[in-house]
Amino acid sequence: MIRVEIVNAHPRRRPRKGPLEKAVRGVLRREGCTAAAVRIVLIDHRRCIRMNNEFLKHRGTTDVITFPLTEGRELEGEVYVNVDQALVQAEQYAVSGINETVRLVVHGTLHLLGYDDTTAALRRIMKVREDAYTALLAPKEG
Repeated sequence: MIRVEIVNAHPRRRPRKGPLEKAVRGVLRREGCTAAAVRIVLIDHRRCIRMNNEFLKHRGTTDVITFPLTEGRELEGEVYVNVDQALVQAEQYAVSGINETVRLVVHGTLHLLGYDDTTAALRRIMKVREDAYTALLAPKEG
């Protein structure tokens, strides 16, 4: 069974939860995962900066932070999505805020599944998957 929880911890923004849950479920199913518990937490720049520094020892903000919580039969993890950064990137890429937020959810879900982007080669592999799933699962624009 796949369980998905969307938690909006952003002080002002309220992205639609349906497309985000659809993205998580779609990626997991297409990757062959049948047992998972995933929590997507929507946050702002301020909280992201704190988390990035505290847990990853990185300065500044980022767009998504992923925490795999278990290994084994059931995948469990949390994906923290910086909604403020998603909106900045949406403008840069000329897409809607919800589509960029879905892309970040897809990216974080792929990390939970074990995809890595620490080298150029691994980043290319992950980016191909991310782009394909985003195109398939994000709300259609227009």
